[in-house]
Amino acid sequence: MKGVMRFGKKGKLSPRYVGPYQILKRVGKVAYELDLPNELAPVHLVFHVSMLKKCIGDPVSIIPLEGLGVDESLSYIEVPVEILDRQVKRLRNKETAHAKVLWRNHLDEGATWEAEADMKSGYPHLAPSTPILA
Repeated sequence: MKGVMRFGKKGKLSPRYVGPYQILKRVGKVAYELDLPNELAPVHLVFHVSMLKKCIGDPVSIIPLEGLGVDESLSYIEVPVEILDRQVKRLRNKETAHAKVLWRNHLDEGATWEAEADMKSGYPHLAPSTPILA
């Protein structure tokens, strides 16, 4: 779905699936109507089968909607929770410090490597007190 924004974020930080929700009825050959909560009232209730994922039943993989903080435009602000790891990446004649950041509403597998300077300027409360020793 090119150009579609999922909950206000494009790319790897956007949640791929929110739910699980019960299927109320089948609409046509490839669409289903879901039982969505009141927080998602602006969202259309009928989804194509390609947008649905079978519920595996693993409660760890389910992102709760209550803590997501979805506003009227169906978007939310992604906030880093903690820095899991740090490393120095070396290019030809340049070294840059990177931090592995765990984001709110994501599992440990969803942590991303970000430039440490950007994290220090944007989120000073997460900045470590000791520099990286190469």
